[in-house]
Parts: sequence; structure tokens; C-alpha cells
Amino acid sequence: MSAAPGPERDGFVLVLPGDPRTRPLLEGLHREYVERYGPEIGAEEMAHHPVDDFTAPTGGLVLLLEGGVTVGGGAFRRHDDVTAELKRVWTAPAHRRRGISRRVLAELERLAAAAGYRRVHLTTGSRQPEAFALYRSSGYVPLPGVARVYPGGVYDVGFEKQLR
Repeated sequence: MSAAPGPERDGFVLVLPGDPRTRPLLEGLHREYVERYGPEIGAEEMAHHPVDDFTAPTGGLVLLLEGGVTVGGGAFRRHDDVTAELKRVWTAPAHRRRGISRRVLAELERLAAAAGYRRVHLTTGSRQPEAFALYRSSGYVPLPGVARVYPGGVYDVGFEKQLR
């Protein structure tokens, strides 16, 4: 399985961790997690899945660029031999409501399938109703139960989708 960095495709570019273009994504996600879940959970979530997890040959980190500016992105990594785990799906606040997250999701699915995965798995937090709606409308099936529980009644829910 391989998802090596490469040239831009439809505004998407596969990058390595540490690429300066990932900074808006990582900082934006951290800020959003802190706003929605508080500083402790926000920091824990970012540290729990370091960007180095999302490298070839079993993963990838993709950005959507417009005019050289990062407006969205996401990543995938190995969950098991046939399943990729999606993480870090994000759109810059100024670019929301334009279908960017849906495009990022489709690109991540394409890359995961090209890397040999047959299924994708993800979790999202209970305070992200936009993500719930995106995943359900994109063919993801909610998994039974709660994936992870945090203090204060916050929890993660898992979703899966078979790839074509």
C-alpha cells in the first residue's frame, strides 16, 4: 500500500508531515477542538494522532489548495489490513458551505482505495453535528455504541463505509 507525496491533482496535493502548508489545517483543528471540547480534550486529540501516523506506505495527508492557500484537508492511516482510518478532515472557516469537506472526503476515499484498502473507518465527536451530517450523507454507516467517552458527557461515534 502506498500514498507517496506527489503533484497537485484537482487542487489536492499529498504532503509529508512537517510541510508548512499543513499548518493552517493543524492549527485550525486544534482551535476548533478547544472551542468545542475545551483545552484538555483539544490538546489530547491532537496529540493522540500525530501527523507522522499519516505517511506512506500505509497512509497519506492531503491538502486542498486554492491559489496556494490551504482551504481544506484530511488524512488517513492504517486501521487494519483492509481498513483505512480517516482523521483530520477539516475546512477553513472562511471556506465552509462550499462542499470542500465533501471533496476532501472523496479524495481520501480515492487515495485509500488506491492504497489497497477496501473499507474506511472514522470517529467524530458528539459536538460536531456538521461532521455527522457529512458522513451520513456520504454513505457512512454509524457503528453501534460509543467509540470513546470523555469527561463532561462528550463522546466519539464511529462510522464505516465500504469502498468500491
